Amino acid sequence: MMEPQTLIRLLDLAGIAVFALSGALMAVRLRQTLITACFFALVTGVGGGSVRDLLIGAPVFWVQDGAIAAVCIAIAFLVWITPERWWQGQLLEWADAVGLAAYAVFGTAKALAWGVPPVPALLMGVITGCVGGTIRDILAGVPSIIVRPEIYVTAAALASGLFLILLWLGTGTATAAVVGASAGFILRGAAIRWSLALPAYRGPRESR
Repeated sequence: MMEPQTLIRLLDLAGIAVFALSGALMAVRLRQTLITACFFALVTGVGGGSVRDLLIGAPVFWVQDGAIAAVCIAIAFLVWITPERWWQGQLLEWADAVGLAAYAVFGTAKALAWGVPPVPALLMGVITGCVGGTIRDILAGVPSIIVRPEIYVTAAALASGLFLILLWLGTGTATAAVVGASAGFILRGAAIRWSLALPAYRGPRESR
């Protein structure tokens, strides 16, 4: 049986890697330079975790671990040198979905480890999962997914919330992490596959 801390670490690395992939794919699709692709990969991969660490008072994780920046840059280089046909279709969206779910759980787990109460810890998970992709979209000049009705933040909240609930019920950390991340990914995947969206606000009609 995998140790809980090992699984949490793997979720962290998975989130970073696939978010870096989504950032590099965005830069390549915009026909940007290799340097820009590396920059997109880095800020997308570490953006959410950096904001989380600043909010909870922890050392910014990737500054303490040089391998993380190296992984992001390596992924950008891999995307750059491989044929474009390898990265066509909805790969960016699916990579983002994996990162969203895994990173949301990891962000919540790290916040709890730093003494953050459960509700703020849930929000730290959402921030960890969503901010990197938001930064990527802003840099690319495209509408951010969080301002569209498409299910995104909700999937991160489900992953974090289910992880917390299972921990509260006494489920082991590893099981809670796998179930929470899987649920968040399934919800986000369903939204991608069937274009699921939450209802948008419809204010009262103005009288004429």
